Amino acid sequence: MNSSDEKLTKSFYDRISHSYDLIADSNEHVAREKGLAALSIAEGEKVLEIGYGTGHSLVALAESVGTTGSVYGVDISDGMQKVSEKRVTEAGVADRVNLSVAITPPLPFEDQTFDVVSMSFTLELFPLETIPAVLEEIKRVLKPGGRLGVVSMALPKEGEKDSFLEKTYKWMHQHFPHIVDCQPIDAVGFLKNAGFSIKEELDLNIWTMPVAVLVGTTPT
Repeated sequence: MNSSDEKLTKSFYDRISHSYDLIADSNEHVAREKGLAALSIAEGEKVLEIGYGTGHSLVALAESVGTTGSVYGVDISDGMQKVSEKRVTEAGVADRVNLSVAITPPLPFEDQTFDVVSMSFTLELFPLETIPAVLEEIKRVLKPGGRLGVVSMALPKEGEKDSFLEKTYKWMHQHFPHIVDCQPIDAVGFLKNAGFSIKEELDLNIWTMPVAVLVGTTPT
């Protein structure tokens, strides 16, 4: 993603930050919650969420890690940061949540910092050629045996065809990428190519469009 694209993306998410839940979360929340459940977050763990959006997952993660754990978040949007800070404060978990705004990659954290990294409807926002670099950064900041949770729009399984809505969505992404900004991806393939072992895989759909819920682990 070049600097011009980054500025457009940041501006777009800043504008929709206060209305994002109405636009997207009503459709995404079931898959997002299943992704968090698959990660089985334990008390005391240190967790990073990339693309924390309006903060729903931050609250759930903070509740799971308890008072002895911590949750970090990085997002491209200042607007999303403000919305999320308000949400975690109202939920009473702000003391264990640390949020930052940054362009990814790289990730602004030291090597082997986190037990878990979580991404929900975020990996597919990156250009296809950038996804390997994103995953390398995630491997860098994860501890040995650390877990990566990914919820993403997926490609149809072999032998299946795109639904009408899927075809329309892909066309919209191709022609209006800053409005329909995510794209279906082969998340399993990307994670395997990056050296993750797939431990959990669940296939869902949103309005006939396939969604992948994955948990991958780094080598111990």
